[in-house]
Amino acid sequence: MYFRSRKMNFNSREGDFRSAGNARLRARNSGARRQETLSSIITLKSITLALLLLTGWISPAEARELRVCADPNNLPFSNERGEGYENKIADLIARDLGAQLSYTWWAQRRGFVRNTLRAESCDLIIGVPAGYDPVLTTHPYYRSTYVFVTRRERALVLDSFDDPRLKTLRIGVHLIGDDGVNAPPAHALSRRGMITNVVGYSIYGDYREPNPPARLIDAVASGEIDVAIAWGPLAGYFASREPAPLAVTPVAASADPPALRFVFAIAMGVRKGDTAFRDELNQLIDRRRDQIKQILDDYGVPQIPEIAR
Repeated sequence: MYFRSRKMNFNSREGDFRSAGNARLRARNSGARRQETLSSIITLKSITLALLLLTGWISPAEARELRVCADPNNLPFSNERGEGYENKIADLIARDLGAQLSYTWWAQRRGFVRNTLRAESCDLIIGVPAGYDPVLTTHPYYRSTYVFVTRRERALVLDSFDDPRLKTLRIGVHLIGDDGVNAPPAHALSRRGMITNVVGYSIYGDYREPNPPARLIDAVASGEIDVAIAWGPLAGYFASREPAPLAVTPVAASADPPALRFVFAIAMGVRKGDTAFRDELNQLIDRRRDQIKQILDDYGVPQIPEIAR
């Protein structure tokens, strides 16, 4: 786009522009018309650009996409309706980066990383244990723990696997598989000889139903079991939504020596080698830490402060 200068004829038959005052007036009018023309052209170009973007005819370099790998049926973490706290954190990241958010949906069980992140159908997992080997992890953005869940009316106030009352109670825990790869509470109870009074609930459950892991917390509310020991973010969310008031108490110990941990730091995961994106996310986590914490608070996630070293 360019503008051509108009030639001014100071020797016309009508004697135009013989007056310096008239010359200045015409110059101002000409400048105003040029400015109006320029504004109209810029406005037209902006409208045209917007229409082209909306119709998909062009894809400018600055139009970024944030491709997230997530489970479509795994509240409180994520679902396909965007109702989980990892969905909300993904929204926050997309807004911060000025990116369009999209998802690759896959059940979060064995094969999840292989079929999503490694397959390059998406670029980011919002929640993984810090240092999780199959991916490159960011700084942790929260730490949480396993918790005891009981009916509040019973006032049991349990916080230790060594509480002698546990031997007389019906205890529910999540089971992950039949190969010994189970959640820490199952192993902690087994170490103490509590087996026959323990009821296992599959972490995967019936995937045709909404939120399969919630069945464990439902069992406490219904009286099917006396106490559940579950991962804090899951327990805190579903306990607050049960018809019967439930008490959620963090496990007092952070670990059961020699190597059984109850407290875990949670980070984000990207493909190994994608250090630039990892570093960008680290900076985002630092500057958005307060907003991320508020999202976690809204979902009832028990958060354990980082221990100063």
